Amino acid sequence: MDIDIKQIEKIADLSRIRLRDEEKGVFREQLIDILDYIEKLNELDTDGIQPMAYATSITNVFREDKQTPSFAHQEIIKLSPSSTNGFFKVPKVIE
Repeated sequence: MDIDIKQIEKIADLSRIRLRDEEKGVFREQLIDILDYIEKLNELDTDGIQPMAYATSITNVFREDKQTPSFAHQEIIKLSPSSTNGFFKVPKVIE
């Protein structure tokens, strides 16, 4: 597959990334390699192969939730550098 620098510039523009001239050539070569690989994959005979969503047939294995002892609320609040009315007090991050 042949890709020119104009196409790389268009892809970079759509991706909102700025590329230096030397990077454009590098990305062009990498994209050509990727597309050539995909072209090879498209040549594979997949007749008779079932589509699959996962690479393995293992399903999720969930464990039963168990309630365990925890710290008392007041103990945790005491460890906080700042608290108000039993809640953590943190610096304002949104103006």
